[in-house]
Amino acid sequence: MGLPAPDLDDRTFQMLVDDAKRLVQRRCPEWTDHNVSDPGVTLLEACAQMVDQLIYRLNRVPDRHYVKFLELMGVELHPSSAARGEVTFWLSAPRPHDVVVRAETEVATPRTDVQDPVVLTTLENLTIVSCSRRWIGAQTADGEAVDLTAQLEAGDDGVACFSDPPEAGDAFLVGLSHAVPSCVVRLAMDCPVAGRGVVPDDAPLTWEAWSGSTWLSCEVQHDDTGGLNRPGHVVLHVPSRHRTAVLMEQRAGWLRCRLLPVEEDQQTYTASPVVRGVAAATVGGTVATVHAESTRDEHLGVSDGTSAQRFRLARRPVVPWDEPCRLRVLDADEQEWVEVAHFADSGPQDQHFHIDATAGEVVFGPAVREGDGSLRSYGAVPQRGARLVMSSYHTGGGRRGNISAGQIRVMKTSVPYVDRVENRGASVGGADQETLANAMARGPLLMRTRDRAVTAEDFEALAREVAPEAARVHCVPATEAGEAGGVRVLVVPFVSEDAVGRLRRADLTPPEGMLQRIARRLDERRLVGTRVVVEPPDYRWLTAVVSLTARPRHRPEQVSQQVLRALYELLHPLRGGSEGTGWPLGRAVQTQEVIAALADIPGVDMAEDISVQLFPADAGTGRRSPAVRRLELTPLQLVLSYEHQVLVRA
Repeated sequence: MGLPAPDLDDRTFQMLVDDAKRLVQRRCPEWTDHNVSDPGVTLLEACAQMVDQLIYRLNRVPDRHYVKFLELMGVELHPSSAARGEVTFWLSAPRPHDVVVRAETEVATPRTDVQDPVVLTTLENLTIVSCSRRWIGAQTADGEAVDLTAQLEAGDDGVACFSDPPEAGDAFLVGLSHAVPSCVVRLAMDCPVAGRGVVPDDAPLTWEAWSGSTWLSCEVQHDDTGGLNRPGHVVLHVPSRHRTAVLMEQRAGWLRCRLLPVEEDQQTYTASPVVRGVAAATVGGTVATVHAESTRDEHLGVSDGTSAQRFRLARRPVVPWDEPCRLRVLDADEQEWVEVAHFADSGPQDQHFHIDATAGEVVFGPAVREGDGSLRSYGAVPQRGARLVMSSYHTGGGRRGNISAGQIRVMKTSVPYVDRVENRGASVGGADQETLANAMARGPLLMRTRDRAVTAEDFEALAREVAPEAARVHCVPATEAGEAGGVRVLVVPFVSEDAVGRLRRADLTPPEGMLQRIARRLDERRLVGTRVVVEPPDYRWLTAVVSLTARPRHRPEQVSQQVLRALYELLHPLRGGSEGTGWPLGRAVQTQEVIAALADIPGVDMAEDISVQLFPADAGTGRRSPAVRRLELTPLQLVLSYEHQVLVRA
């Protein structure tokens, strides 16, 4: 418990009024009417109110001193972090040449009457590689591949994709003229109805791309071939690691359609599908984006040669970036100075500077007077008259950047031959700037040594320090056999949601860069022999089926929407639970807690019977397990809502 801070002046408004009345009795004994209706008492109360405001301001002085002490400790507000995601650029038509979408191309959400657009920029150059189909082949489950290109081009009967009869692991190979990393490929397939035994909309097929060492899964955005049983198109998103390689003695960028083992209630082929023709074309490409804008070659001013100089940037707040910012100092020659987190390790000759991200200022090292009276410089200072130019920095960030899939539809930077843009997944990881109240609570924790990750609190504090865009961080002991002495750091990013609070499981996967930053920091601080795994929690899907009665004069459809929002809010990973900080990790879900959450909804008639059933669900297949009254969770699991259902009776 912290020490209670005494008030510098503890008098209240009523005490001030009473003191003034007693003083009036001594100075003006002829004034005997001290009721609140007397005009003189009204004047006394007005003066007392103003003095009370002054006392309130005076009692804020200890808070100001507290903040100043935190500044002496080097505590700074964590800056806002930028959401990251991916966008796909679609060509107006396949091109015979490559199309380049340059880095820092801007895309945005549509502008509305009440909200400005959210602008994101691409992180790297995207080359949409033109391609065509070169080779066709078939590969059996044991790995033997056969070139079928000549046979396909020689006749109209087509070629069989799989063995006879088809076996799980058989594959149909397509060789492209070039590797198409991060591109969208459209395959025009001419397939007769030959693959018997399979359900067209549930064929056990998967498309993969060869990386030179392994087959990588491709996302299928569109497939109207009915399991290779009718002419149509297959649109594939090829992974970024796609490479050209030699298969069947032919060098190409290889794709394949592989036959999977059947799952429960799924049917497979009794006869192989047949392909009479295949054509390939590149129709788009996908690139990473960030909710931040770049500023380059900004002139900051001229140095006066003194220590601890500060130069304000034109834009703020500054977003933390993977690479440190660079500052050019122009005097007799040009020098490049390096950004550091603090000046504790900087010597008098080190060309270091620091960026106060929240204030948007470039800071140079101070000069501190030592005990013997000498001055020690922590970091060099640019010479008097030197011009300062910031090579690049990035601004933006915040929770506004956490946008859901399909929201990005505007190209702020035009790109030749590109027709439209879309984000197929959500942008996650955006967090607002830290509040002063949170920094004041964090200050005492910094007094404890965090150089080593020993306790669970150490792991969590170090992870939050290096990744402020993480909404939740939990450290739990590893529970798997053979992992004694290990810990798991579970990370949940900031995410977006729809109107009732639905979340997509894919959006809750932290960006790989965030996990790598946390893993590197903890690896530097962990004790020898401690194994650290950084990953998202194991999400357990849950469907709640609720049946209740609406109160009179309440519309059932409105009550149904309110109940749905309450269910998603209760089990929300960031805002759920009794404390509103997210459903606790590993805590079981019970029907009584769901009913208690519904009691706060005005339109729910609690006097009538309320039925709540909890069904563990498989989000991939939509299948439910039998209903339970209590959903148990392991210490590594977090509950997540999946398609709640509500029936409201009038």
